[in-house]
This record gives sequence, structure tokens and C-alpha cells, in this order.
Amino acid sequence: MSEYTKPLPKPSPTSRPFWEAARKHELKLQQCESCRKFIYYPRDRCPHCFSDRLAWKRVSGRGKVHSYTVVRRASARSFGDAPYVLAIVELEEGPRMTTNITAPPEKVRVEMPVVVHFDDVTPEHTLVKFKPA
Repeated sequence: MSEYTKPLPKPSPTSRPFWEAARKHELKLQQCESCRKFIYYPRDRCPHCFSDRLAWKRVSGRGKVHSYTVVRRASARSFGDAPYVLAIVELEEGPRMTTNITAPPEKVRVEMPVVVHFDDVTPEHTLVKFKPA
């Protein structure tokens, strides 16, 4: 593993379970125990019914590209490696995640089926990305 120089996530107490699951190559999201909806991004209350009864559940990791853009010039040098695909993936369970697609930009399409891909960038950090299914 080469030295990773890009910015890394800094888990909060609320998001820590998401990142710990990613390190185990599992995709876990919060699910509201009141309305049963899955939630992304991690938060303290359900955005649908405002319940604070949230539990972490493993999800399929399957979805489709809802929207995407090809970044041809990174906004900061620390995000080099352009071009890359920045996308919104709609998971089978409902939530939409902002992520990267690990495919050549010319191969990505809206509605394209994707599956989660875990990128172990350091021994302590695993990033959640998606690849074509």
C-alpha cells in the first residue's frame, strides 16, 4: 500500500459505526426503528419522522447511479488524480450516497447498476466507493 496523501474522513461519534463497518468491508446504514426507513448520512434523528430510535444495519451494497459528474480538474491539489467520477448512488434500500465510481469516466451512465467497493487507503481508513455491477 503506497502512502495515501489525500484528505481522510474524521469520524464523529455519530458516524463512527459507518467507518468501523467500512474497515470490515461491510456497508452499514442507520435504520429508523420507528418508520423503518434507512438513512444516509449518519445523524442523531430520523429525517423522515424525527425519531431518535436509530440502529445500524448491514445493507446490500447494490444500487444504481442516480447522477454523476466527471471531475477533470480537482478543486484542490490534495484531490489530484483527475479525471474521476463523483456520483450520487441510489441504494436498493432507498438512501442516496455521494461517492466515487471506480470505472473509467466514459463507461459511467445514469441508471447504471453498481455495487459497493471498499478502498483500503491506509491501515486505519477504508473509503466506500462503488464499481459497475
